[in-house]
Amino acid sequence: MLSLHLAGKHKMKLLFLITGLAYGGAETQLVNLATSLKKRGWDVRVVSMLSPQAFTEELKEAGIPLSTLNMHRGVADPRAVFGLVKMLREWRPDIVHSHMVHANLLARIARIFYRIPVLICTAHNIDEGGRWREVAYRLTDFLADLTTNVSQAAVERYIRVGAVPKGKIIFVPNGIDISRFKPDRDTGRRLRNELGIDNYFVWLAVGRFDVQKDYPNLLHALYKVAEKFNDALLLIAGDGPLRPDMEELTRKLGLDKQVRFLGICRNIPELMNAADAFVLSSRWEGFGLVLVEAMACQLPVVATDSGGPREILNGGTLGFLVPPGDSEALATAMGKMMALPKAERRAMGKAGRAHIQANYSLERVVDQWEELYRQLLQRKGLLDG
Repeated sequence: MLSLHLAGKHKMKLLFLITGLAYGGAETQLVNLATSLKKRGWDVRVVSMLSPQAFTEELKEAGIPLSTLNMHRGVADPRAVFGLVKMLREWRPDIVHSHMVHANLLARIARIFYRIPVLICTAHNIDEGGRWREVAYRLTDFLADLTTNVSQAAVERYIRVGAVPKGKIIFVPNGIDISRFKPDRDTGRRLRNELGIDNYFVWLAVGRFDVQKDYPNLLHALYKVAEKFNDALLLIAGDGPLRPDMEELTRKLGLDKQVRFLGICRNIPELMNAADAFVLSSRWEGFGLVLVEAMACQLPVVATDSGGPREILNGGTLGFLVPPGDSEALATAMGKMMALPKAERRAMGKAGRAHIQANYSLERVVDQWEELYRQLLQRKGLLDG
């Protein structure tokens, strides 16, 4: 058990810094990690560079202070560095754990002006936005104690492109609350009845409407699937800047009756239990948190081989993997899934949940983070024996 007190000092203080708080995978992971560590006795705070759009109530209920630097998306503001430094001087955290590229770079720059005892920077994608950001990572790497990423594929890419040197970056997976994401057939049947979808084969997709998620790929695949399976129905939970474009594409493809746009949903576990299968169509994924959540609910899955999903699906043995951007291959895999006997789909789902329980439970991942914190604090001579 990790002692929560530093050598001759106070309970350990952990500050999480993140680019922004919205309903995304990285943000969800940070909030889950923060609340879990709070329950384990850590003194935790969260700082968002942008004004928070989500999770404010969850953090308040957990007793975790939330601050913001009030930055604006797309606007570089050097005052944020000094705003963060002021917070650091006032609270004096023992560990700063930053998440996402802008927060990672800001935390590193802040370390020039304030001596952060331990700084860990977590990237949440296999590609965080282009070459200049990778160069920025490389130039500021000396200011971080450690960089982590959420899949081994992402770690290997960061090393390959020179963003982080080998030995300074490791893989730590995301984790989910498997007591929340679990099979619940009664809830699923009730929701299917409420939505009037009892007679459909229901596909579920969850994610923000942006370039990365590649919903055009999915809609074109569904168009091909619907030619052979007239009971195919796609539910999409999420929002984002490209939603109007996807609604227009749905109309152009004549899929108005086969696609329902649900917007931001707070009942994702219930939706997963109402669906027959899950589909992820991303161009790239550092991890794929929604894929893990779906598998924990025993949903059989089809996903693009876009980084993290290959590891989550154990190389494709626990679901169907297809090349990114190939709507023909995606349609073929979706059709193959729909043609499987229900017993085979259920067996696939059960195997998927067992894999998630063994490798991606939140408790297991929090254990990994605590051990990593302990190692870094001990290396600095800051931790009691």
